[in-house]
Amino acid sequence: MTTTTYPYKNRAPVFARVMVSIIGGLFLFLASVFAWTLGLQLVYAGRIFPGVSVAGVDVSGLAPADASVKLNQTLSYPYSGKIVLRDGERVWVVTPAQMGMTFDPSSSAQAAYQLGRSGGIFSSLDGQLRARSHGADIPPVIIFDQRVAHQFLQAISLEINKPVEEASLQVSGTDIIARPGQVGRTLDVDGTLVFLSAQMQTFRDGELPLVITEQQPEIMDVSGQAEVAQRVLSESLKIFIPNAGPDDPAPWVVDVPVLANMLVVRRVEDGTAAGYQVALDPTKLRETLVTIATRIDRSAENARFIFNDDTRQLDLMANATIGRVLDVEASITAINDALLRGEHNVPLQIIEDLPAVTDNATGEQLGITELVSAQTSYFYGSSSERIQNITTAASRYHGLLIPPGETFSMGDALGDVSLDNGFAEALIIYGGRTIKGVGGGVCQVSTTLFRTVFFGGYPVVERHSHAYRVSYYEQTASGSVDTNLTGLDATVYFPLVDFKFTNDTPYWILMETYVGSSSLTWKFYSTSDGRNVTYEASGPLNIVHAPDPLYEENDELYKNQIKQVDWAANGADVVITRTVWRNGQIYFNDQFNTHFEPWQAVCQYGPGTENPEKRAKEKNLCRSPNT
Repeated sequence: MTTTTYPYKNRAPVFARVMVSIIGGLFLFLASVFAWTLGLQLVYAGRIFPGVSVAGVDVSGLAPADASVKLNQTLSYPYSGKIVLRDGERVWVVTPAQMGMTFDPSSSAQAAYQLGRSGGIFSSLDGQLRARSHGADIPPVIIFDQRVAHQFLQAISLEINKPVEEASLQVSGTDIIARPGQVGRTLDVDGTLVFLSAQMQTFRDGELPLVITEQQPEIMDVSGQAEVAQRVLSESLKIFIPNAGPDDPAPWVVDVPVLANMLVVRRVEDGTAAGYQVALDPTKLRETLVTIATRIDRSAENARFIFNDDTRQLDLMANATIGRVLDVEASITAINDALLRGEHNVPLQIIEDLPAVTDNATGEQLGITELVSAQTSYFYGSSSERIQNITTAASRYHGLLIPPGETFSMGDALGDVSLDNGFAEALIIYGGRTIKGVGGGVCQVSTTLFRTVFFGGYPVVERHSHAYRVSYYEQTASGSVDTNLTGLDATVYFPLVDFKFTNDTPYWILMETYVGSSSLTWKFYSTSDGRNVTYEASGPLNIVHAPDPLYEENDELYKNQIKQVDWAANGADVVITRTVWRNGQIYFNDQFNTHFEPWQAVCQYGPGTENPEKRAKEKNLCRSPNT
């Protein structure tokens, strides 16, 4: 017979016995803890548990009132403690009390008493055990009046705070004054209070760095720019025309005081950084250069020639002139750049303009091969001043070239009519009277040019007749008057009244002028394109007799002195029709209508003159053209 054994049947009682032992042990442990805790509570009823201290002062076993007395006697930190406030090398030593801290011993003792008595049973037990085993230091209860500390920190901020200051650079006379920038510093009072409160909570002496906010200036150092400014004012500036000729102006020198007056310091920013730029003020420098430009600028001028009738070649009369213009803006840049490099001898920036016709041009190249038009006018009886003006004006056109297709302006070529340019005062028509004025007689030149253009067959763009008939413009070689010349005059009064014509040929025109004792001859040399001129002149029409003479007193004349200051002329209308032919065909027609006003003779006499009219007749003055 076989017997089977079942081991699990024997294990059940063993497991039960083990569980009973564990539960019993736990019960005994808890009972012991409870008994111990209850005993501890009974022993330390009304007293602080063992191992408890406040700010390092042992108050274990003391009643809260006794602990408060001990703490008050022991902890003098608010009055004896030291807190060092530091800003770099500067320090301020203060007591916590000076910063508004006071110590509450009663509340601190009560806080120590509550350790191990607050929370649940296990929390209280844990606190008691930890205090007994490792000790528990309770932070003291302090009262921190931040208003006191805030006021103290505000006071020392007056010594700490500095406004941010940008570096500066100034010009004073010829001196350069440079001041470095200053970092802005501000005491962060609120931030410092946070650290101060934490330090005082430790009830220990300590050093506390002040919380400082710094602000960097955008421009801190200007020493480099100051050196540049000193270099600019180290010597005078000399500016000159590059490749100057013997007739060019000497270099211009700008002395140091003048440079200093022009020197400016400007703040500049490139988006990431700021700085100062030293340079001469463009506005002031421009004023100087514009004045200099009046002595530099000149128009390009073609070479001038005389047509040699024997060789039929061009003989050089005056060299061509290269035109030039001072580039003011480029010169401003060049001068400033040079000064910044420490250079004080600076060439001006010049733009050159080459003439169309140089000295080696030939008649073949320009199409100047023959005489194509010539006219002579006469001026018998002219004063020396009038002849001087005729000679001076005519010389301006001698050897002058007109390119194909150009409309020529007599005024542009003549320039300024003034005493400084060789002209004299002679009779002119102005404001309804014949008076003395600078340039009287220039109309003899414009009239001769008009006739040369007229008979040469060139288009007239602008022409004005005189206000009244002038005998000079109707004179012949013999000195007599030819009414066929009436209406072939041209007056000018620049810049309001001009004479203009167009060279409508494919060839250049060379003009030559020759002044005799009583005549002016104008010649055009070019190449004929087969044109010739016919015209019809009406002669004086609608004649209106001149008014009776006018007699007026002149304080500048003496008694019985008679002087004629204006001459009578009949009014009239004249119509001249011109036909320009080319190679047997009509090229164009044009018409010149002239209206002459009747003009009054004027005689002046000195004060007290008796019967000035009779005296004028006796002297053959103020006569009517109809008598």
